[in-house]
Amino acid sequence: MKLFVVTCLKESLKDVQDMFRQANIKAFSVTDVSGFKGNDHPDLLSDWFASGAADFNSSMIFSFTDASNAENGMRLIKTYNEKSSDPGFPVHAFILPVEQSSH
Repeated sequence: MKLFVVTCLKESLKDVQDMFRQANIKAFSVTDVSGFKGNDHPDLLSDWFASGAADFNSSMIFSFTDASNAENGMRLIKTYNEKSSDPGFPVHAFILPVEQSSH
């Protein structure tokens, strides 16, 4: 089992949801995220959002799924970013291993 996590600007949310469905990921969760980046202090997320002190209204979409679905989702996200007309705000995707589960 994998945890497939994607972050994107709200303007891309529908596209990302469509990619989840194309990757056969039928159950997923969405949450709103406000991302901030400033040069005042270093933090672990310093490269997460574009440079500048502005905040960005983003979404995080995630699902616990099997490895093949997560790989398909990653492939779709990479293709989407390559074809994007706004390369300054790419969709970020991560595949994380799930070591244990309660079900």
